Amino acid sequence: MSSTEPSEPAPLYAAREPVFPRRVKGSFRTLKWVLMALMLGVYYITPWIRWDRGPALPDQAVLLDLANRRFFFFMIEIWPHEFYFVAGLLIMAGLGLFLFTSALGRVWCGYACPQTVWTDLFILVERWVEGDRNNRIRLHRQKWDAEKIRKRLTKWTLWLLIGLATGGAWVFYFTDAPTLLVNLLNGTASPVAYTTIAVATATTFAFGGFAREQMCIYACPWPRIQAAMMDEDTITIGYREWRGEPRGKLHKGQTPEGQGDCIDCMACFNVCPMGIDIRNGQQLECITCGLCIDACDEMMDKIGKPRGLIAYMALKDEPNERAGKPVISVWKHILRPRTMLYFTLWSAVGIALVAALFMRSPIEFNLTPARDPLYVVQGDGSIRNIYTMRLRNKAGKDASFRITVLGEHGDQAVKGLHLIIEGQEANLVTAPADETLTQRLYIEADADSKLAHEDRTELRVWVEDVNGTGRVSVETVFNGKEDH
Repeated sequence: MSSTEPSEPAPLYAAREPVFPRRVKGSFRTLKWVLMALMLGVYYITPWIRWDRGPALPDQAVLLDLANRRFFFFMIEIWPHEFYFVAGLLIMAGLGLFLFTSALGRVWCGYACPQTVWTDLFILVERWVEGDRNNRIRLHRQKWDAEKIRKRLTKWTLWLLIGLATGGAWVFYFTDAPTLLVNLLNGTASPVAYTTIAVATATTFAFGGFAREQMCIYACPWPRIQAAMMDEDTITIGYREWRGEPRGKLHKGQTPEGQGDCIDCMACFNVCPMGIDIRNGQQLECITCGLCIDACDEMMDKIGKPRGLIAYMALKDEPNERAGKPVISVWKHILRPRTMLYFTLWSAVGIALVAALFMRSPIEFNLTPARDPLYVVQGDGSIRNIYTMRLRNKAGKDASFRITVLGEHGDQAVKGLHLIIEGQEANLVTAPADETLTQRLYIEADADSKLAHEDRTELRVWVEDVNGTGRVSVETVFNGKEDH
């Protein structure tokens, strides 16, 4: 082959190298265990928590009732037309990610992301069945024999059970959990429930067991977005190369001169769930989980060196650290204009949602006038307008409501004007709990009244709970027979 011929291009995608993180102990690993147990506990237990809302409503504390188009969260009930509450929560979640990333890097990815939590759980099972890092590497390279088949089948079975529990817990959020569980076990549940569980089980099994760090690197967009959120004040994990270099192996009985604190033990690399070497600098794959800090601190303790060779730090502190000067306070890094802006926006959205939640009325009222005909002339010459009334009772019990019609400003009755509710002798209606009452309503003007001879008259119709717990109104128009 001629030396001038171009070489073959490098492949765009490298084959995946399995990552076998070693077990490590330390404060960050303990924090991850605590958070994992807390979040998994909340996820699995929440559908089984009961909350008494009365006989007319479900007693599941957290329920996405798609059949009736409602969302229950303990004492809070969200209706379809109140989706702005969900939108507001999503906005808060986004601003929260911006806030924490700008202040502390990818702490969400390292400690609270579902992919991280379930991957940690799957690795825990894998380590329990196959052993620690060296044993798992040996088993991976080992030819298929009785031992490998037994361990792999045991591990995959436990993974599948975790995936099944995960998928099962997910569907319990959408209907009454105890009832659905019985139906699932006796085979009478909806096909949608079985399909959802199967899909959730398969994805949990695949993502947590096999894809792992590949989901973070290739599937998740956040590693690429985070760069816009971070700056030189962001607290993130770094390697103090000015202290650790030049690195070199430490042999027993030797104290080489001119060598840095890093003894190239690879402990930081061996515990990393992403399979990276933090000593190579900031990398897209790093989720700032802190396990490399625990591993390095443990090794520094063994060789009698100060901790902190790998630690959470800000890039802005590097010049002062190199020169041995005092560094900026952590709180000054965190409480800076960018993070304060994110926090202000996040708080404003939260306050607005809470205010809207507690200011909303337990009554929703809508009045739609008929367009064809605009009015009906009665036998006695009076003018009748026809309306469709929709009254939603958002309380947890049946309630009676009084309906009245007043003038444009809603402060006084209009002479010669009468309100009639179809099928009712008085202006009272009863709306069932958490339901919408739809009923025909008439407004009539006497033949000799002023309204009967005007083209359009603005009115205000009021709805009031007879117990005085709520009162709302809507504006409408009365169409008369205009004289020419």
